[in-house]
Amino acid sequence: MEFSRQSLSTGWSFRDRDADEWIPVSAVPSVVQQDLIANNKLEDPFIGFNELKARWINEKAWVYRNTFQRPHVPEGAAVDLVFDGLDTFATVKLDGQVILQSDNMFLGHRVNVTKALEAEGDHTLEIEFDCAMLKARELRAQDPNHKWVGFNGDQSRLAVRKAQYHWGWDWGPVLMTAGIWRPVQLEVYTARVVDLWPQTQLAADHQSAEVTAIAKFDTVSGGDYTARFGLSLNGNEIATQDVPVYAENQAEVAFRVNRPELWWPHGYGSQTLYDISVSLHRGGASVVQKSKKFGIRTAEVIQQPDKHGKSFYFRVNGMDVFCGGSCWIPADSLLTNVTAERYRKWIELMVEGRQIMIRVWGGGIYEDDAFYEACDELGVLVWQDFMFGCGNYPTWPTILESIRQETVYNVQRLRHHPSIVIWVGNNEDYQVQESEGLTYNYEDKDPESWLKTDFPARYIYEKLLPEVVAEHSPSTFYHPGSPWGDGKKSFDPTVGDMHQWNVWHGTQEKYQIFDTLGGRFNSEFGMEAFPHLSTIEHFVEDPKDLFPQSHVIDFHNKADGHERRLATYLVENLRTATDLETYIYLTQVVQAETMMFGYRGWRRQWGDERHCGGALLWQLNDCWPTISWAIVDYFLNPKPAYYAVKRVLNPIAVGVRREHHDWSVAHAQPPRTSKYELWISSNKPDIVRGSVELRFLSVNTGRDIRTPIVREDITITANGTTNIVTDGLIDHVAEPEPHVLAARLWVDHKVVARDVDWPQPFKYLDLSDRGLDVQLKRGSSGQATLVLNSRKPVKCLVIEEQEGVRLSDNAIDIVPGDEQTVDVTGLGDRPLKYRFLGQDSCALLQ
Repeated sequence: MEFSRQSLSTGWSFRDRDADEWIPVSAVPSVVQQDLIANNKLEDPFIGFNELKARWINEKAWVYRNTFQRPHVPEGAAVDLVFDGLDTFATVKLDGQVILQSDNMFLGHRVNVTKALEAEGDHTLEIEFDCAMLKARELRAQDPNHKWVGFNGDQSRLAVRKAQYHWGWDWGPVLMTAGIWRPVQLEVYTARVVDLWPQTQLAADHQSAEVTAIAKFDTVSGGDYTARFGLSLNGNEIATQDVPVYAENQAEVAFRVNRPELWWPHGYGSQTLYDISVSLHRGGASVVQKSKKFGIRTAEVIQQPDKHGKSFYFRVNGMDVFCGGSCWIPADSLLTNVTAERYRKWIELMVEGRQIMIRVWGGGIYEDDAFYEACDELGVLVWQDFMFGCGNYPTWPTILESIRQETVYNVQRLRHHPSIVIWVGNNEDYQVQESEGLTYNYEDKDPESWLKTDFPARYIYEKLLPEVVAEHSPSTFYHPGSPWGDGKKSFDPTVGDMHQWNVWHGTQEKYQIFDTLGGRFNSEFGMEAFPHLSTIEHFVEDPKDLFPQSHVIDFHNKADGHERRLATYLVENLRTATDLETYIYLTQVVQAETMMFGYRGWRRQWGDERHCGGALLWQLNDCWPTISWAIVDYFLNPKPAYYAVKRVLNPIAVGVRREHHDWSVAHAQPPRTSKYELWISSNKPDIVRGSVELRFLSVNTGRDIRTPIVREDITITANGTTNIVTDGLIDHVAEPEPHVLAARLWVDHKVVARDVDWPQPFKYLDLSDRGLDVQLKRGSSGQATLVLNSRKPVKCLVIEEQEGVRLSDNAIDIVPGDEQTVDVTGLGDRPLKYRFLGQDSCALLQ
């Protein structure tokens, strides 16, 4: 035996540092809240007001202990204790001797314990986790001259390299976790692979690629070693080569691959993953082996002057890609709740929703390997923030060194993933600089001078991080912050990326004009909505609290001023209601409409010389059962907005829109005329031919009020926008009846896309009595089909989301003469509820 690994996942116990009772731990990784819940010493903090009952934990220190037997250690072998993650201020003792002190949650550690484990028998490993909340306050107090400013949470968090959302955010609770949050194990070896780094160089014509693999080793004893590299695809060996190991314990090889199979984001091609392996040989015998999966592809961020300013969009394998997607927060406040299966389900939802890019937000964590593996395998591009969020971070020498180590560790850990196409310095720290008036002179290029200003964190984003990325992942684009653009104001729409929060936050603009508010790449924007009723019922303990403004429901919405903001958008647009089920539905309609108006317009702008390079909504997911901007709730139940985005991101989408008439500014006076436009957006690499129809249908009767517009055999521009009607006009005097504009697009004699434009606001329309016909046709193996028809236009037909049930479409607009179907998977013999806008209550399908 030359290499063995022993997991230390079981046999643990823990205690409050100030108490004597040792409590069993079922397994690690875990955090203290999970272990307390498992031992009936803590109520689930996700239920009711239990978060408050858990606050005492936030100010405690904890000790974990494990007694294990010395592993078999052959003569000449070494033993390491390997910690993949300790949360956060950890002092590690082995048999009473301190062997490690850590203060960075994002950093892994390896400690040689060969000598310490010389004695046979049992050994005791003890880890004391000091209180991160109190330590943060101590560190802040030590530097009163630093400007501790930021958004969200106690600003002492800026002093600690720990997931920032643990201090609470405007969508999550204050739960200060502590514990062994990633695996811990013993490794016994005479040699090990320290790192295996595959690098690719793709020829311009894509007919060949060079794969360079660099391996680094740690050997206990001397001797002549040979490294055997292998390259394979789908289990079939492509190439193998033996090379000597250099004196510095490193080996390198280059393979030429002819006609390589490329890795693409989903919808553009296959997600081909090659395997690179290295085995270390001595005396003809294999000592240790390691392999990694990687993809052959190019990824660029294109920033070029144009008529709109300076572009910002992604190009993969030479193909310009409109990056419609979402921002990602940690999927749980108790991180060790998240399994590899749950990660994959999230990414599968993105693919089903036609989302191309996920942005890993800077106030969370560098995600688990399972997250990136799912993105690689399913074809989702990753925008990866470094872990800095909404603050003015200090730059003491000790914290800078910790940040440097953290950055090297995580860039090296993740750089082989083809899904990661950009590293970004922070989330909104430059906006903190702007809002607080901190010093930022973009023309000053002296990093040492930045450290002397009241915004020293610039040194991190424009010096430390880019240098590490350039050294350890030079082919990956680095961007100093999100938002950021060439040192200009973060709200400049002509350059870089933008967080557009003047819908919901800020000036609270009407969502109907969202597309006019964007920039070159819209990396944050959002609208709150309630989750489905089942999620509300999960955390509301007393049925008497099941009304929209109940105390416990407000407690589970952490957004400042959410009552006024939700009320504004509801009252402006919809007929309000006070029963919970209807109220939930109405908030979801507003969110779905908001996302549709933003995405639809920004995707159209892609065809205008890449005016908009992408849109990443805030946010895909939740970290607990809550009311937030998420379009999929904590239990992976999609909200209607998920489907609205899915339709707009169709490979070929049709769009129709009448010009915005601001009814509140105009004192509710109706317009005399309205212009309208009709267009097609396509991400197809080649020209497609199709036919489009535009109907004008009365809201009140469902009849055509004028002759439809039909354009047959039109040429649909490749990877861009095709304008069909740009000067349409509605004469409201001649045609006073409110009516929808209903567009359909056919390709190869099949309807591939629809869009319906409605008179705004909905509250002025009578949407009852629609003559809706919903037929449920059950098939085998739990499959079913919904067949939808209507005598009058129907707005936002929402079918109930149930656990284990998946819908091919939802939140659907239906017009007369256009039958639609929805595939239902996993329903079995269960009934389904549905409702539409204007319906008094839900209807039931048996």
